[in-house]
Amino acid sequence: MDGLLNIVVVVAAVVFVFVRQFTARRLTAEGRKWWLLPAVLTFLAVRQPGVLDPHHPTASAALLGVELLIGLACGAGWAWTTRIWTDADGVVWTKGGWAAAGVWLSGMVLRAGLMGIAALLGVHQGSGAILLTVAAMLLTRSGVTIWRAGAGQRTYGVPVAG
Repeated sequence: MDGLLNIVVVVAAVVFVFVRQFTARRLTAEGRKWWLLPAVLTFLAVRQPGVLDPHHPTASAALLGVELLIGLACGAGWAWTTRIWTDADGVVWTKGGWAAAGVWLSGMVLRAGLMGIAALLGVHQGSGAILLTVAAMLLTRSGVTIWRAGAGQRTYGVPVAG
């Protein structure tokens, strides 16, 4: 049942974050808790056995490393495709668009390809690997977005130069 619960948590987190990206959001309101969802996902991932396949530890670790790199790259790509602007009151806003959705889809295609490679190698991948990858993506996206927003100046509705 833990595996099913993890899949439900991942799908809920991804849908929640994905849908919210198309809505303009105040970044200052989210600035203090940007790390919380990735921390919860990481906790859920490491608390269970099976993040690495005990029968194929080297291949499993290599695949997990590649997955984490994909998560980091997708998070950074998502952050760089997110529009950031400051209103006249100094409030920083963000909004993702279709380019950000393309980054998500690319990440999903790459993840599916890794799952296929793992299946061909006979490496079992638990849901913990997916949780860690999503956590890495969300953490990177939030961190880079906050960094980008801090680098901007008052733009009054004009996107911050990235």
